[in-house]
Amino acid sequence: MTDAATGPNAAMHTNWNTASAPVWIAQQALLDQQLGPLGDEAMATLGPKSGETIIDVGCGCGTTSRQLARLVGPSGHVLALDISAPMLQVASEQAKTEALNQITCQAADAQIHPFEPASADGIFSRFGVMFFIDPPAAFANLRLALKRGGRLAFVCWKDDNWINMPMRAVTAAIPEAPPLPAPVPGAPGPMAFQDPARVRDILQAAGFANIGVREFHKATGVGTMEETLPIVLDIGPLGRALRERPDWREPAIAALCEAFASYVEEDGQVRLTSGVWIVTATNP
Repeated sequence: MTDAATGPNAAMHTNWNTASAPVWIAQQALLDQQLGPLGDEAMATLGPKSGETIIDVGCGCGTTSRQLARLVGPSGHVLALDISAPMLQVASEQAKTEALNQITCQAADAQIHPFEPASADGIFSRFGVMFFIDPPAAFANLRLALKRGGRLAFVCWKDDNWINMPMRAVTAAIPEAPPLPAPVPGAPGPMAFQDPARVRDILQAAGFANIGVREFHKATGVGTMEETLPIVLDIGPLGRALRERPDWREPAIAALCEAFASYVEEDGQVRLTSGVWIVTATNP
Protein backbone atom coordinates (compact mmCIF):
# COMPACT_ATOMS: atom_id res chain seq x y z
CA MET A 1 0.00 0.00 0.00
CA THR A 2 1.30 3.50 -0.87
CA ASP A 3 1.87 5.69 2.16
CA ALA A 4 0.44 9.23 2.18
CA ALA A 5 3.86 10.69 2.98
CA THR A 6 5.38 9.21 -0.19
CA GLY A 7 2.29 8.99 -2.40
CA PRO A 8 1.06 11.29 -5.17
CA ASN A 9 0.01 14.01 -2.71
CA ALA A 10 3.26 13.91 -0.70
CA ALA A 11 3.77 17.68 -0.98
CA MET A 12 0.35 18.32 0.53
CA HIS A 13 1.10 15.76 3.23
CA THR A 14 4.27 17.63 4.16
CA ASN A 15 2.53 21.02 4.21
CA TRP A 16 -0.44 19.91 6.31
CA ASN A 17 1.74 18.03 8.78
CA THR A 18 4.23 20.88 9.26
CA ALA A 19 3.73 24.56 8.38
CA SER A 20 -0.06 24.73 8.03
CA ALA A 21 -1.14 22.44 10.87
CA PRO A 22 -0.17 24.62 13.87
CA VAL A 23 -1.77 27.70 12.32
CA TRP A 24 -5.06 25.96 11.55
CA ILE A 25 -5.18 24.31 14.97
CA ALA A 26 -4.59 27.65 16.71
CA GLN A 27 -7.31 29.32 14.64
CA GLN A 28 -9.76 26.40 14.71
CA ALA A 29 -12.61 28.20 16.49
CA LEU A 30 -12.47 31.24 14.22
CA LEU A 31 -12.17 29.15 11.06
CA ASP A 32 -15.20 27.12 12.11
CA GLN A 33 -17.13 30.34 12.61
CA GLN A 34 -16.14 31.63 9.19
CA LEU A 35 -16.58 28.41 7.22
CA GLY A 36 -19.39 26.83 9.23
CA PRO A 37 -22.39 28.43 7.49
CA LEU A 38 -20.99 27.39 4.11
CA GLY A 39 -20.35 23.82 5.21
CA ASP A 40 -23.78 23.63 6.83
CA GLU A 41 -25.40 24.24 3.44
CA ALA A 42 -23.58 21.27 1.92
CA MET A 43 -24.30 19.08 4.94
CA ALA A 44 -28.00 19.86 4.78
CA THR A 45 -27.92 18.98 1.08
CA LEU A 46 -26.31 15.61 1.86
CA GLY A 47 -28.99 14.96 4.49
CA PRO A 48 -27.29 12.40 6.77
CA LYS A 49 -29.76 10.06 8.44
CA SER A 50 -29.74 8.10 11.67
CA GLY A 51 -27.76 4.88 11.35
CA GLU A 52 -25.87 5.88 8.21
CA THR A 53 -22.14 5.66 7.58
CA ILE A 54 -20.60 8.91 6.33
CA ILE A 55 -17.02 9.65 5.26
CA ASP A 56 -15.81 13.17 6.10
CA VAL A 57 -12.97 13.97 3.67
CA GLY A 58 -10.44 16.53 4.84
CA CYS A 59 -12.08 16.74 8.25
CA GLY A 60 -9.31 18.90 9.77
CA CYS A 61 -9.86 19.39 13.50
CA GLY A 62 -13.11 17.46 13.30
CA THR A 63 -15.91 19.99 13.76
CA THR A 64 -17.81 18.69 10.73
CA SER A 65 -17.21 15.09 11.80
CA ARG A 66 -18.84 15.78 15.15
CA GLN A 67 -21.79 17.46 13.40
CA LEU A 68 -22.19 14.40 11.19
CA ALA A 69 -21.90 12.07 14.18
CA ARG A 70 -24.75 13.80 15.96
CA LEU A 71 -26.88 13.46 12.82
CA VAL A 72 -26.22 9.75 12.23
CA GLY A 73 -26.52 9.03 15.96
CA PRO A 74 -25.01 6.24 18.05
CA SER A 75 -26.11 3.60 15.54
CA GLY A 76 -24.30 5.36 12.70
CA HIS A 77 -20.64 5.77 11.90
CA VAL A 78 -18.42 8.63 10.71
CA LEU A 79 -15.01 7.99 9.18
CA ALA A 80 -13.09 11.23 9.78
CA LEU A 81 -10.32 11.32 7.20
CA ASP A 82 -7.47 13.80 6.91
CA ILE A 83 -3.89 13.91 5.66
CA SER A 84 -2.81 16.02 8.65
CA ALA A 85 -1.93 13.91 11.70
CA PRO A 86 -1.70 16.92 14.08
CA MET A 87 -5.15 18.20 13.10
CA LEU A 88 -6.59 14.70 13.26
CA GLN A 89 -5.23 14.33 16.78
CA VAL A 90 -7.31 17.36 17.77
CA ALA A 91 -10.33 15.80 16.06
CA SER A 92 -9.85 12.56 17.96
CA GLU A 93 -9.48 14.28 21.32
CA GLN A 94 -12.57 16.42 20.82
CA ALA A 95 -14.63 13.42 19.72
CA LYS A 96 -13.61 11.60 22.92
CA THR A 97 -14.47 14.66 25.02
CA GLU A 98 -17.99 14.65 23.57
CA ALA A 99 -18.25 10.83 23.85
CA LEU A 100 -18.96 10.54 20.13
CA ASN A 101 -17.79 6.95 19.90
CA GLN A 102 -19.30 6.56 16.42
CA ILE A 103 -16.37 8.59 14.98
CA THR A 104 -13.27 6.81 13.68
CA CYS A 105 -10.33 9.10 12.90
CA GLN A 106 -8.04 7.96 10.10
CA ALA A 107 -4.85 9.71 8.95
CA ALA A 108 -4.83 8.95 5.24
CA ASP A 109 -4.79 10.32 1.70
CA ALA A 110 -8.29 9.87 0.26
CA GLN A 111 -6.82 9.52 -3.25
CA ILE A 112 -5.11 6.22 -2.39
CA HIS A 113 -6.66 5.01 0.89
CA PRO A 114 -7.98 1.43 0.59
CA PHE A 115 -11.58 2.06 1.62
CA GLU A 116 -13.84 -0.86 2.39
CA PRO A 117 -15.87 -1.20 -0.84
CA ALA A 118 -19.53 -0.19 -0.73
CA SER A 119 -19.32 0.62 2.97
CA ALA A 120 -20.60 4.21 3.10
CA ASP A 121 -23.98 5.82 2.57
CA GLY A 122 -22.53 9.27 1.98
CA ILE A 123 -19.37 11.30 1.50
CA PHE A 124 -19.06 14.87 2.77
CA SER A 125 -16.37 17.53 2.63
CA ARG A 126 -16.08 21.14 3.73
CA PHE A 127 -13.32 22.64 1.58
CA GLY A 128 -11.26 19.45 1.80
CA VAL A 129 -11.24 18.00 -1.72
CA MET A 130 -9.49 20.68 -3.80
CA PHE A 131 -5.92 19.60 -3.04
CA PHE A 132 -5.57 16.30 -4.93
CA ILE A 133 -2.87 16.07 -7.60
CA ASP A 134 -5.18 13.76 -9.59
CA PRO A 135 -8.82 14.61 -8.78
CA PRO A 136 -10.44 12.02 -11.11
CA ALA A 137 -8.39 9.25 -9.48
CA ALA A 138 -9.23 10.56 -6.00
CA PHE A 139 -12.96 10.72 -6.61
CA ALA A 140 -12.94 7.33 -8.35
CA ASN A 141 -11.33 5.90 -5.22
CA LEU A 142 -13.89 7.63 -3.01
CA ARG A 143 -16.77 6.36 -5.16
CA LEU A 144 -15.64 2.78 -4.52
CA ALA A 145 -16.39 3.36 -0.83
CA LEU A 146 -20.01 4.30 -1.55
CA LYS A 147 -22.89 1.89 -1.64
CA ARG A 148 -24.95 1.81 -4.78
CA GLY A 149 -27.03 4.99 -4.73
CA GLY A 150 -24.73 6.53 -2.13
CA ARG A 151 -24.54 10.32 -2.06
CA LEU A 152 -21.68 12.81 -2.36
CA ALA A 153 -21.92 16.44 -1.22
CA PHE A 154 -19.15 18.96 -0.75
CA VAL A 155 -18.57 22.70 -0.71
CA CYS A 156 -15.69 24.38 -2.54
CA TRP A 157 -14.70 27.96 -3.30
CA LYS A 158 -16.17 29.84 -6.26
CA ASP A 159 -14.91 33.31 -5.26
CA ASP A 160 -11.56 34.15 -3.68
CA ASN A 161 -12.73 37.00 -1.40
CA TRP A 162 -11.47 35.39 1.79
CA ILE A 163 -8.58 33.57 0.10
CA ASN A 164 -6.72 36.25 -1.87
CA MET A 165 -8.29 39.65 -1.17
CA PRO A 166 -6.15 40.31 1.93
CA MET A 167 -2.92 39.58 0.03
CA ARG A 168 -3.99 41.83 -2.84
CA ALA A 169 -4.62 44.67 -0.38
CA VAL A 170 -1.22 44.24 1.24
CA THR A 171 0.74 43.98 -2.00
CA ALA A 172 -0.90 47.20 -3.19
CA ALA A 173 0.25 48.97 -0.01
CA ILE A 174 3.79 47.55 0.30
CA PRO A 175 5.87 48.37 -2.81
CA GLU A 176 8.41 45.58 -2.25
CA ALA A 177 5.80 42.89 -1.63
CA PRO A 178 5.49 40.50 -4.58
CA PRO A 179 2.09 40.34 -6.28
CA LEU A 180 0.04 37.20 -6.09
CA PRO A 181 1.29 34.74 -8.72
CA ALA A 182 -0.97 34.28 -11.70
CA PRO A 183 -3.40 31.45 -10.93
CA VAL A 184 -2.81 28.15 -12.68
CA PRO A 185 -6.26 26.84 -13.63
CA GLY A 186 -6.97 23.56 -11.87
CA ALA A 187 -3.77 23.52 -9.81
CA PRO A 188 -4.22 21.86 -6.39
CA GLY A 189 -5.24 24.47 -3.84
CA PRO A 190 -8.24 26.36 -2.46
CA MET A 191 -9.38 27.64 -5.88
CA ALA A 192 -8.82 24.41 -7.84
CA PHE A 193 -12.56 23.82 -8.34
CA GLN A 194 -13.50 27.37 -9.30
CA ASP A 195 -14.61 26.19 -12.76
CA PRO A 196 -17.91 24.28 -12.43
CA ALA A 197 -17.47 22.60 -15.83
CA ARG A 198 -14.19 21.12 -14.63
CA VAL A 199 -15.85 19.84 -11.46
CA ARG A 200 -18.52 18.11 -13.53
CA ASP A 201 -15.91 16.57 -15.83
CA ILE A 202 -13.90 15.26 -12.86
CA LEU A 203 -16.91 13.61 -11.24
CA GLN A 204 -18.12 12.18 -14.53
CA ALA A 205 -14.66 10.72 -15.21
CA ALA A 206 -14.74 9.21 -11.71
CA GLY A 207 -17.98 7.39 -12.52
CA PHE A 208 -20.49 9.52 -10.60
CA ALA A 209 -24.03 10.22 -11.82
CA ASN A 210 -26.67 12.89 -11.14
CA ILE A 211 -23.97 15.54 -10.81
CA GLY A 212 -25.11 18.94 -9.59
CA VAL A 213 -23.14 22.15 -9.07
CA ARG A 214 -25.17 24.85 -7.33
CA GLU A 215 -24.04 28.39 -6.56
CA PHE A 216 -24.45 29.56 -2.97
CA HIS A 217 -23.65 32.94 -1.43
CA LYS A 218 -23.38 33.78 2.25
CA ALA A 219 -21.91 36.69 4.20
CA THR A 220 -19.55 35.23 6.79
CA GLY A 221 -16.94 36.49 9.22
CA VAL A 222 -15.30 35.89 12.57
CA GLY A 223 -16.22 39.06 14.45
CA THR A 224 -15.03 42.63 14.79
CA MET A 225 -12.03 44.13 13.00
CA GLU A 226 -9.90 43.29 16.04
CA GLU A 227 -11.05 39.68 15.93
CA THR A 228 -10.76 39.40 12.13
CA LEU A 229 -7.17 40.61 11.71
CA PRO A 230 -5.39 37.74 13.53
CA ILE A 231 -6.89 35.03 11.34
CA VAL A 232 -6.29 37.00 8.13
CA LEU A 233 -2.69 37.66 9.14
CA ASP A 234 -2.06 33.96 9.82
CA ILE A 235 -3.97 32.04 7.15
CA GLY A 236 -3.50 31.76 3.38
CA PRO A 237 -1.03 33.51 1.06
CA LEU A 238 -0.71 36.53 3.37
CA GLY A 239 0.07 34.36 6.39
CA ARG A 240 2.81 32.57 4.46
CA ALA A 241 4.29 35.87 3.28
CA LEU A 242 4.32 37.39 6.76
CA ARG A 243 6.04 34.35 8.25
CA GLU A 244 8.90 35.06 5.82
CA ARG A 245 8.76 38.86 6.23
CA PRO A 246 7.57 39.76 9.75
CA ASP A 247 8.67 43.36 9.12
CA TRP A 248 5.66 43.72 6.81
CA ARG A 249 3.20 43.01 9.62
CA GLU A 250 2.53 46.59 10.76
CA PRO A 251 2.01 48.05 7.25
CA ALA A 252 -0.08 44.95 6.44
CA ILE A 253 -2.37 45.66 9.41
CA ALA A 254 -2.87 49.23 8.23
CA ALA A 255 -3.65 48.04 4.69
CA LEU A 256 -6.11 45.44 5.95
CA CYS A 257 -7.94 47.89 8.19
CA GLU A 258 -8.49 50.10 5.16
CA ALA A 259 -9.49 47.17 2.92
CA PHE A 260 -11.98 45.73 5.43
CA ALA A 261 -13.49 49.10 6.42
CA SER A 262 -16.21 48.85 3.79
CA TYR A 263 -17.20 45.40 5.07
CA VAL A 264 -17.88 46.49 8.67
CA GLU A 265 -21.63 46.24 9.31
CA GLU A 266 -23.75 48.24 11.76
CA ASP A 267 -23.12 45.73 14.55
CA GLY A 268 -19.35 46.19 14.14
CA GLN A 269 -18.86 42.76 12.58
CA VAL A 270 -16.69 42.29 9.48
CA ARG A 271 -18.50 40.12 6.94
CA LEU A 272 -17.58 39.28 3.36
CA THR A 273 -19.99 37.59 1.01
CA SER A 274 -18.43 34.33 -0.10
CA GLY A 275 -19.47 32.59 -3.29
CA VAL A 276 -19.13 28.80 -3.18
CA TRP A 277 -20.25 25.77 -5.14
CA ILE A 278 -22.42 23.13 -3.48
CA VAL A 279 -21.56 19.99 -5.40
CA THR A 280 -23.65 16.81 -5.33
CA ALA A 281 -23.54 13.43 -7.06
CA THR A 282 -24.53 9.81 -6.57
CA ASN A 283 -22.90 6.44 -7.13
CA PRO A 284 -24.96 4.73 -9.83
